[in-house]
Amino acid sequence: MLKISTTWTGGMAFLGKTPSGHELKMDAAEQVGGNNTGARPTELLLQAVAGCTGIDIVSILSKMRLEIVSFEMELNGTRAEDYPQRFTDVHIHYSLEGDLPEAKVVRAIQLSKDKYCSVSNSINANITVSYSINDNERKQLS
Repeated sequence: MLKISTTWTGGMAFLGKTPSGHELKMDAAEQVGGNNTGARPTELLLQAVAGCTGIDIVSILSKMRLEIVSFEMELNGTRAEDYPQRFTDVHIHYSLEGDLPEAKVVRAIQLSKDKYCSVSNSINANITVSYSINDNERKQLS
């Protein structure tokens, strides 16, 4: 079981404390009563997806004895218009550089998406993936 604590700090702001000892400041936008002093919870959710799948891919490629020179991800999340405005679709584009055979990168991405990333597998959204290696053309993962 994972237990976190979150404390209201006034206005629409909250301070979350993680079991690993880190703090996360959250707040709402000014137009809805916040002061914009922290990230939105929905932003943190997409960041959590990125962190989870990124850690998976680095770990998998490392076990394959492949060296990543650089690794970036761009996530685009689409939310429903009706409340609770959940994420309906998330697109992740992975951009990796290094001496990385495409088939092994695709395998690492697929394993993260289908098996290992507990965060992306915990949200009820259609997740699509594309990737590029060494700035080559973007490819869609099927």
